[in-house]
Amino acid sequence: MDTVGKVHGSSWRGDPHQNQFLPLESPMEMAVQPLRARQPQIQASEFATAWPRRACILAGTVLLTLAGCYEMYQVLQVGGVTILEWIILVLFVLLFAWIAFSFTSAIAGFFVLLFRSKDKLGIDSAAALPAIESRTALLLPTYNEDPYRVLARLRAICESVEETGCAARFDWFVLSDTTDPAVWIAEEACFLRLRRELGQDVRIFYRHRPQNTARKSGNIEDWVKRFGSNYECMLILDADSLMTGDSIVRLVAAMEQHQHVALIQTLPIVVNARTLFARWQQFAGRLYGPLIAAGIAWWHGSEGNYWGHNAIIRVRAFARYAALPELKGRKPFGGHILSHDFIEAAFMRRGGWAIHMAPTLRGSYEECPPSLLDFAARDRRWCQGNLQHLALLPARGLHWVSRLHLLTGIGSYLTAPLWFIFLVLGILVSLQAQFVRPEYFPKGFSLFPTWPAQDPILAAWVFVATMGMLILPKLLAWIVMLTHGDERRKFGGGFRVLAGILAETLLSGLTAPVMMIFQSSAVGGILLGRDAGWQVQRRDDGAVSREDTLRKYSVPTLFGVAMAVSAYVVSLPLLLWMMPVILGLLLAIPLATLSSSASAGTASSLFRTPEETSPPQVLLRANELANASHRQISCPLLELRGNAGLREAHFNNLSGPGLRNRGEVDPHLAIARAKIEDAESFDEAAGFLSPREKFAVLHSPAVLGALLDLQSP
Repeated sequence: MDTVGKVHGSSWRGDPHQNQFLPLESPMEMAVQPLRARQPQIQASEFATAWPRRACILAGTVLLTLAGCYEMYQVLQVGGVTILEWIILVLFVLLFAWIAFSFTSAIAGFFVLLFRSKDKLGIDSAAALPAIESRTALLLPTYNEDPYRVLARLRAICESVEETGCAARFDWFVLSDTTDPAVWIAEEACFLRLRRELGQDVRIFYRHRPQNTARKSGNIEDWVKRFGSNYECMLILDADSLMTGDSIVRLVAAMEQHQHVALIQTLPIVVNARTLFARWQQFAGRLYGPLIAAGIAWWHGSEGNYWGHNAIIRVRAFARYAALPELKGRKPFGGHILSHDFIEAAFMRRGGWAIHMAPTLRGSYEECPPSLLDFAARDRRWCQGNLQHLALLPARGLHWVSRLHLLTGIGSYLTAPLWFIFLVLGILVSLQAQFVRPEYFPKGFSLFPTWPAQDPILAAWVFVATMGMLILPKLLAWIVMLTHGDERRKFGGGFRVLAGILAETLLSGLTAPVMMIFQSSAVGGILLGRDAGWQVQRRDDGAVSREDTLRKYSVPTLFGVAMAVSAYVVSLPLLLWMMPVILGLLLAIPLATLSSSASAGTASSLFRTPEETSPPQVLLRANELANASHRQISCPLLELRGNAGLREAHFNNLSGPGLRNRGEVDPHLAIARAKIEDAESFDEAAGFLSPREKFAVLHSPAVLGALLDLQSP
């Protein structure tokens, strides 16, 4: 029997006119933005309030860099400066300027928080909850994530918004780019259950894209084009995002009050850390993050940045100015823009809209990768996205602060290979001084020979000053914490936090050289043309197999051995001088094993945060829902066959065959049709299909109906 030929009469089909997952479409146009555009007029009042702050930051950076450059030159000029030493000096100036820039911004953040300065938007978490009038869509893009945890967090946010009394002003959209067929069907099942449990008063919708073109930016763009005109704002979440209803309503109210603002970015706080690595990242972000964020918000002003999630965006500004072009050339530099958020913010600012940050708004949360390897994998993708921005720097019309954001993102990855080259050259200079015979009779007149030499005492002071600029912001954040009695108690007291700072600094210092190797390798791979792809981020307990640990951390360990031998050959003092770097590399494998351990994370009480001591209700509710028992879907086809409600909903939300050009054939679907025709039973056909073929079948009503019509053995 031709099973595929009888599909249109299949009893498995639902009502094609009924759509359970989506509302009526309300399209909005989005035109791709050119890289060349006119510069909009900047309002004089905004520029007048911003330039003194920016002048302070830039002047402080320049003065500190000049001082550091002078001192380093004094270190190297003893006996004359060789070519290698000139290269070292140039690298030191670049790296020291990077540190000085971050340091001056942190100093600004310290005074902002110390004197409780209000942000320009006037958002006050302690004030009464404002009333709101506009409609807002909360968008949750997801890609092969655990749907049970994702929708548990979404339900907790929904319930928190409902407690504010403003739930009628919000619609909720789960925007799936999932390619795993089992995860896709599980998402639909979880969505239907969530909608049923929340009731008809909550407007929650689900959309799945057959092709995840342009990844997350394309996912959001697709929603804007189909539904955007019904909403004033959209609030973008990530799969691991969590926000309180209070913070969401305050963001909407701020957008209503400031009609010239296109985007407000919150400061997400890391929660739910379990492993040692995640817990010290959580502690550092919670303690130092507000100070850093307050500093950059102070001088960014209306030229802020966008981090891709936990931010509210004005839909019409996004639709008019944030449709991204596709970059020319091949991957990794060409194609769709990976780090789209920076560019979307820059383009909206180019269009005359303000971009702000709300660093003091509480109630915005996210999660952290559980291990250094997971962190490095995510960082590799970010590295490629930020290096893509090299092609966008010359774009016309961008505000100079927006260009500075792009440069900062690029520099955050280029500094790793620069540090590596700096260390290697330092060893080479020492080897040169130890083994290369000085030229006692150089060409031209000279009373004295010239050979490499440095001032070790002054070098020690330069090192101390550099370390001080890295550590002082942490102590300033500690001082700010001490001035907030409630927060100090929730952290566990001033002495406990100080001990936590020391432990975090030690652990971060040991892992920094390993990240330097990982990031240098990532930059090198990208420059050689290797594409990072888009891997699903792990959010489990962080356990890494022994084989993966040895394979991934063997390269940093070998670099550590090479550096240790080279330094020891020169002198024991040089080995001791470089020990902070060498020790981190030599201990890469045992430290990786320890830091990815959940038991070690549980024992690290020094890294307690206020969200652990007194967790917000939305976090408790999300974890309660996520920890509830749920059944994993192993075979999506079998699940559809046995669940009539899910099957009908799935069919109702599949588009018809549509129009295609002659000769255009989906090879996965074609192979699946052939396998289904060749099978004698449903179980046999399901066993024949690969995951990619199952995905194609799930998108085809005709072929899926034919498969479900097959009899069981």
